[in-house]
Order: sequence, then structure tokens, then C-alpha cells
Amino acid sequence: MAEEIEKSVPAEESLMEKIAEKIHHHDSSSSSESEYEKPDSPSAVKAKIYRLFGREKPVHKVLGGGKPADVFLWRDKKLSAAVLGVATAIWVLFELVEYHLLSLLCHISILALGGLFLWSNAHTFINKTPPQIPEVHVPEEAFLTIASSLRNELNQAFVILRSIALGRDLKKFLMVVVGLWIISVVGNWCNFLTLVYICFVVLHTVPMMYEKHEDKVDPLAEKAMKELQKQYLVFDEKVISKIPIASLKAKLG
Repeated sequence: MAEEIEKSVPAEESLMEKIAEKIHHHDSSSSSESEYEKPDSPSAVKAKIYRLFGREKPVHKVLGGGKPADVFLWRDKKLSAAVLGVATAIWVLFELVEYHLLSLLCHISILALGGLFLWSNAHTFINKTPPQIPEVHVPEEAFLTIASSLRNELNQAFVILRSIALGRDLKKFLMVVVGLWIISVVGNWCNFLTLVYICFVVLHTVPMMYEKHEDKVDPLAEKAMKELQKQYLVFDEKVISKIPIASLKAKLG
């Protein structure tokens, strides 16, 4: 009996030693991993933060930079207020007063040409210098750059539309259909000028507010995007996956 007790004691001691070694090995590995993960740079931490629409650049760069971005983000408050005021005056003039664009252009041209013509002919009688009217030329390079950019965007849109029409991307097809349906619904509520004015006001308010509160908006947007992805996966499983896309592609091919 004493011999059995003596044999069991070393066995228990060896078992405890093995367990202690495993725990020590696990602690050392976890500590080494934590030490390895510690030296993350601030840029790496920032990269892990979710940003709306997956953007990696500041809002100013996303809007194109330069003066237009300064206007939209109210960096120059006087200029931004002036631009928004002019847009509001144009909307009021055409939408509320029901003034027509062609009539407005003609009346402005008549007043401008009439005033300059009278000033040019009457400057000798009123002892004033004649008006200095500069020569206006449209720069060819800038015009070609704008035309080239517009052409590239149109070609890209036509490629996407062709891909959708050939049934190659069901997700893009559904997104385009939903987008066009939303635009048609909004078009029933207001005319084109009002829609353009609303978009202009949104561009002057939403980016500025988002830039100020992006740290609060981005986490909410991340939750919303995750929820939308869950709903899309459910829709994909219940509806899209049951559509015989392979047979449609075979027929189109």
C-alpha cells in the first residue's frame, strides 16, 4: 500500500509539472503576441477605423480640393454664403416668380449692351474715360480638358450600362433599378430646377456637417452598412440565388 502511494505521488507531480509548463508556454506566447501587436503606429490604428463609403482621404480631397471644396466646406464663409445666396435668388426667380431663363438672359444682355453703348458714346460729354472692355477668349486647353473628362465619364457609364444589360452583374442591375425608381419618385414631387437646387443646398450643408462630426457619424454608418449587408445576404439567399442566372447567361451567350 505504501509503495502504491509512493508511485502515485511522482505521477501526480509529473502531471502538475506538465500542466504548469503548458500554462507558462501559453502565457509567454500570449505576452509575445501582445508585445508584437503593441507597436502599431497611429496611422495603422486610423486605417482600421471605418470611414463612410470606404474613403481613405479627407473630405476636402474627396470633394476635389481647391476652391470648389473650400466653398462646399465653408472654409471661406463669405464666398460660400454668396454662392448659396446667388443660387437661392436664381431658384426664387425662376420657381416662385416664374421668370423664364431665355427672357432673363435677353433682358440682362439688353441692359448690359445698352449701358456700355451709351457710355462709350457719351464719355466725351460727361468727361469720363470710355469703358475698358476686355477681350474674352475661351482657352482651348481648358475646354479640351473638360470635354475629355466628360467623354471618359460617359464612356465609363456606357460600359457599366452595357454590362448590366447583358446580365453580367445582377447586383448592379438591382442598384441601378432602385436608383432610377427613387429619382422618378423624387421627380414627381418637384421639377428639375428644384431638384438641382436641393442637391446644391445639400452639397453646401451635408459635407460641412459631416466633416465636423465624422467621428460620431462613421460608427453609426458602419452599423447601418452591416445591417444592410445582412439584409442583402438574406435577400440573396431567398430571392437572388433562386434566379436561374446560369441558364440566362447560356442563352445570351
